[in-house]
Amino acid sequence: MFRSLKVAVLLLSALAVFGQANAADWKEGTHYKKLNTPVRTNSDAGIEVAEVFWYGCPHCYNFKPLAEAWEANAPDYVNYVRIPAALGRSWEPHAKAFYALEAMGSLDKVHDALFEALAVEHRSLDDGESLAKFVAGHGVDADEFLENYKGFGVNARMQQAQAKIRGARVTGTPTMLINGKYTTSASMAGSLEASLEVVDYLVEKEHAAEQ
Repeated sequence: MFRSLKVAVLLLSALAVFGQANAADWKEGTHYKKLNTPVRTNSDAGIEVAEVFWYGCPHCYNFKPLAEAWEANAPDYVNYVRIPAALGRSWEPHAKAFYALEAMGSLDKVHDALFEALAVEHRSLDDGESLAKFVAGHGVDADEFLENYKGFGVNARMQQAQAKIRGARVTGTPTMLINGKYTTSASMAGSLEASLEVVDYLVEKEHAAEQ
């Protein structure tokens, strides 16, 4: 009896804390920024949540499981997308690799491995040839990868993505871009976990505005 009562009290306490977190007063200009000029989203329907990342970013690596858990439990009106950033020239090959693998339908085979290789092991995968050799070790055809990597389609996708990132005034990773109108990050929200709470808040704000 005492044990059951104790468990009930603990559960109520946890719910109270959760309620306080949900009621947090997220402030524009402090915990998130509203863009002066919104950027285009990939779809006119639903709320787009875009994760701007770089494979070589250790913070993105730590954020990855949190973001994946958030995506798995997101409402069905959320369109979750990933945008590889090329904030420096050395990042460009990794962004192109993302789009080449996506075009081939092979992203799931190598996405995790690229994070491990670049963010954890700091491997020198800084051109198409070294990346082709790497993905070949994970069951991806190297020649087909290079053809896509160097192709017009991948270059166009990357240029569009970088224009969107510039338009959103993104200067670091990971950054979350909500419905093309708001950005938040760990540095703004206070932590990686808190940034996803801000995303929750902004998603609901946008969804309510559409009703």
